[in-house]
Amino acid sequence: MKRILISGGKGQLGQCLKNIIPNTSEFETVYVDINELDISNYQDVSKFLKKNSFDYCVNCAAYTAVDLAEDQPEMAQKVNTVGPKNLALACSKNNIVLIHISTDFVFDGEKTQPYIESDQTLPLGVYGKTKLEGEQEVINHLSSYFIIRTSWLYSVYGKNFVKTMLRLSNSTSDLKIVSDQIGSPTNAENLAKLIFKIISGNFKSYGLYHYSDYGKTSWYHFAKSIFKLKDIKVKISPIMSSEYPTAAKRPKYSVLDTKKTQKTFSFKAPDWEDSLKLCLSKL
Repeated sequence: MKRILISGGKGQLGQCLKNIIPNTSEFETVYVDINELDISNYQDVSKFLKKNSFDYCVNCAAYTAVDLAEDQPEMAQKVNTVGPKNLALACSKNNIVLIHISTDFVFDGEKTQPYIESDQTLPLGVYGKTKLEGEQEVINHLSSYFIIRTSWLYSVYGKNFVKTMLRLSNSTSDLKIVSDQIGSPTNAENLAKLIFKIISGNFKSYGLYHYSDYGKTSWYHFAKSIFKLKDIKVKISPIMSSEYPTAAKRPKYSVLDTKKTQKTFSFKAPDWEDSLKLCLSKL
């Protein structure tokens, strides 16, 4: 039997993992959130992992309020940097494999070709900076780890762009959406399937990986696709990032190259539009 700990279990990826990891005699999965386990408290993490003999820990916990992080850098650092460090230290002591989820926001977005794992990182804001520092803490304190950077995550759970667009369409018939930021929308269920494949397949190819659904688009075209697939009549206008100032600067291009991930784990990334259709069919 494989015993798996999921931190951030109430987030959208944590809830997708509940749907993907089977509840059988082969797998026993424990889902915790901050109320059950505060990953920023090393004593709590150390005791919890020592008391429970896990084989894997999947860290889905993150401070993801990108703009708010600019005003709350200490809070972002606690969750995104200190938390992964504590998990890595405790996993190292207890012989646990850590699967840590990171982000495309570790890059500055100045490239025009998909980012590979070895590309130089240069985050533009507090969120990306603290997530990058979290990656570095895992690398520095643990050898048996998988760090998976992902992008533009959405699902039927939690707060995300897809659900925000559907909610806004109920209250307005005229939307302005940024069109000069390019990335790859990723259905969290597909990321959950990759994580489960790594666990069930007993992979030992530890290291840093990129995963997103296949293809690229802008937030504007992403929104257009959502409304078209749901047959919602909304006037939607493209605007530049400069017309929609935010506290945190976003990378203009953050498409991830997933070839290493697909080859290592024999895992094909589905097309982002097909994945969106599946998600919308459940909403």
